[in-house]
Amino acid sequence: MVTGTKLPHGTARFYRLRGTRIPKSAKPVASAGIPATEHTGRRGLCDTSNGPMSARIIDGKAVAQQIESEVSSAIATLGFRPGLVAVRVGNDPASEIYVRNKAKKARELGLEGTELVFPETMSEAELLAEVARLNHDDGIDGILVQLPLPKHIDSRKVIDAISPAKDVDGFHPISVGMLHLGRSTLAPCTPAGVIRLIEWTGEAIDGKHAVVIGRSDIVGKPMASLLLARNATVTICHSKTRDLAAVARQADILVAAIGRPILVTADFVKPGAIVIDVGMNRVGSEFAAQIAHDSDKARLLEKNGSVLLGDVDYARVRDLASWITPVPGGVGPMTIAMLMKNTVTAAERRRA
Repeated sequence: MVTGTKLPHGTARFYRLRGTRIPKSAKPVASAGIPATEHTGRRGLCDTSNGPMSARIIDGKAVAQQIESEVSSAIATLGFRPGLVAVRVGNDPASEIYVRNKAKKARELGLEGTELVFPETMSEAELLAEVARLNHDDGIDGILVQLPLPKHIDSRKVIDAISPAKDVDGFHPISVGMLHLGRSTLAPCTPAGVIRLIEWTGEAIDGKHAVVIGRSDIVGKPMASLLLARNATVTICHSKTRDLAAVARQADILVAAIGRPILVTADFVKPGAIVIDVGMNRVGSEFAAQIAHDSDKARLLEKNGSVLLGDVDYARVRDLASWITPVPGGVGPMTIAMLMKNTVTAAERRRA
């Protein structure tokens, strides 16, 4: 007979067979660089054969802090401050906050972080000329142009104009080609961050079946390439995939990056899978009924009038997964951290 103790919401539940003594002095053991307070073993602890088991949480904030520490150490070794320039055209509120946060984080870590803001009336030719100027500025190691751009500017032309050596977003066609060929390059920040999160769990990627839901150029496709480079067997799913849930259930590693709130339900997840939620969807009261089972999200929605949801139904999937990322606090912090790391890598390569 299986016995268990009900713990507060969000705390992993451990089960044992009646009659099995567990010493009161037993303490978690740190493994694979994961703090003992967060990691008490391998997949066996998430074996659902003896009852439900809450997934262990992949703490994106903690992993991002590790990367930021690596960045600061690398800058100290370089002996100069790598330069990162974030270019924004127009006054999109979300872009304004995001770009400002990037420049601020760069300065906090010891980089030269600069934000260039241009009016929405800026022409495509003027923006291309500005990118060319930044390409030739030897004090600048990383260039990013915040998307979306105003409709009269072709974003592909602008991305293609950035020097691949300074393409810290990893969007240039040469960067993309190098990634798909398995060669060293500046990889897109969010997928690269996901890889670091998976590695943080201590679970091997090699030989696992990874399913990526979403085929965007920014996340889905590069995510598949990075997983393939680590010897995973990779399946990419999209809006035309037949019986999406059945395909997703085959995954040892499931990455949801499709931009649809709580699309991934328990029916999509194989017990013991690692679940990475890339989605960030701000929703309002129209989702009240759909998240009523999630007391935390329902409370936030009632209090604030809106709530941030991932692509995964976290409240239901966490009882099946072995590891899972929350939203917020999972993949989100990794994107800016990996941008900083890419900038330092670009500086090292350019000055080698």
